[in-house]
Amino acid sequence: MTSLHIHTDSNEENQKAVALGYDPIKDEAPRILASGKNKIAEQIILVAKQNGIPIRDDPVLTAALMEIDINQTIPPELYRVVAEVLSYIYRIQNKTGKVTI
Repeated sequence: MTSLHIHTDSNEENQKAVALGYDPIKDEAPRILASGKNKIAEQIILVAKQNGIPIRDDPVLTAALMEIDINQTIPPELYRVVAEVLSYIYRIQNKTGKVTI
């Protein structure tokens, strides 16, 4: 997997998280690896933190990604916004060697 990152909606009463992954050799677009609410979201975030996976709090994008089934690629209408996020993550990683979003 070339890229993996987490999108969250950190609303304490209804926390959500979506894990996106992208392998340019196998995938035509980023795909949903995991998604969940509340306790499942907490676990996704915990695993991401333990593994140094970038986490971005973006309630609007998270809501859109939550509509996609696990293991499905994102739809073309989300390509641009996800590409912007990936570009940002890559720039930060290249400058610092780590990511804090």
